Amino acid sequence: MNVDQLVRRTLQEQAAEHVRAPGDLADRVLRTRRHRRTARGLAGGAVAVAAVVATAVTVTVSDPRGVQATPASETRTADVEAHPDQSPPRELIAAGNAAVSGFYTGRTVKEDDGDELFLRRYHLLDQKTGGYAPADEKWAWVDVAPGLRTAAVLEGELPASRIGLLDLMTGRVTRWITVERPVAAVTWSPDGRRLVATAYSRNPDRLIDRPDDHPANGPRQHSSRTGFYVIDAATGDVGPFRALPRSEPDTWGAPLGVSRTDLVWGRDGTVLYAEKSDGTRDWYTPDGEKTRTPAGERYAGASRAGLSPDGAYAAADGDVNGSPVVDARTGKKVATVPGMQPLAWADGKRLIALGCDPKKCGGRNEFRTQLLLVTVGSGKAVPLSGFRKGAEGGAGRWVPMVTGR
Repeated sequence: MNVDQLVRRTLQEQAAEHVRAPGDLADRVLRTRRHRRTARGLAGGAVAVAAVVATAVTVTVSDPRGVQATPASETRTADVEAHPDQSPPRELIAAGNAAVSGFYTGRTVKEDDGDELFLRRYHLLDQKTGGYAPADEKWAWVDVAPGLRTAAVLEGELPASRIGLLDLMTGRVTRWITVERPVAAVTWSPDGRRLVATAYSRNPDRLIDRPDDHPANGPRQHSSRTGFYVIDAATGDVGPFRALPRSEPDTWGAPLGVSRTDLVWGRDGTVLYAEKSDGTRDWYTPDGEKTRTPAGERYAGASRAGLSPDGAYAAADGDVNGSPVVDARTGKKVATVPGMQPLAWADGKRLIALGCDPKKCGGRNEFRTQLLLVTVGSGKAVPLSGFRKGAEGGAGRWVPMVTGR
């Protein structure tokens, strides 16, 4: 059993025995991880520097509309790696059982035919150095598996007819998986054993200029999702194609919201969901049948963090005043944590989130955000990265990818 499997198994066993994990569970698990990490170095994807205690940095909420920051260039504790002076990050950022596995920047290219194409440029965690290195420019889509050892990649332009499994230790593709219907997204299941690949007839990152459309409208979104595959990552076996065309056109035939409506695994890995234009989710079985929202994720909305590892809480997206955390069973709010967008749970109590500039919170500037480590029941947060620049979707703005380690 590797280090990452140990952490997941411990959390799963504890969750099965108790509704909520004891407060020192993370410390006990991490002590075990540190012993193994000392013996194995970077094995199993654990690349954080352990048991090194340096300057501790906190951000304390002074009122509901702002926070106060203590400046520092680095935070290292037993399970936290933070670099508040780095944006985008150059060195590992991690907390608890989650780490920034990479990030991407995006840019929009205007083409001669009037179309507009959104392109991603990825930087991925280098397991040998513990830092972030530019990935091959040919990768148009990347999703890193739990454990931080393998990434699923697609070559541009999307959609692609094959999926690569990229070894993050060597930088080489160890397996190519061919699909009959081209796909434009591929995401890992929570246990890292399966992939769901969403098929499209056209590139969902391309805005189409319609010759018969009014010039003032500009390039338009398009409904081009056709279905999905479920793939066994270990064997490369591709399951049957499940037809799931998107059907949300408006009066003029254009889709509501955005073109990209990828299938993503739910928290327990038994069902899939796709975001809707109104911020809610449609849920499906791996066979493509519509199903109900899992009980534990009923109150999480469209938050990327969702259900906590022990199943006690659900984190929802918020605003400059903070993000609500609710009881996963009842939906009752139990806390408000700093940050506008919870991205992942570090453990049963802590979240990695994106939050706005402490000096400009309160609605004046919500775009200058940074990664924060926040704790349920506390108004304090640890800055994990420097501030991102520019508006959402702006050229050069880096977008973090947070993965279980």
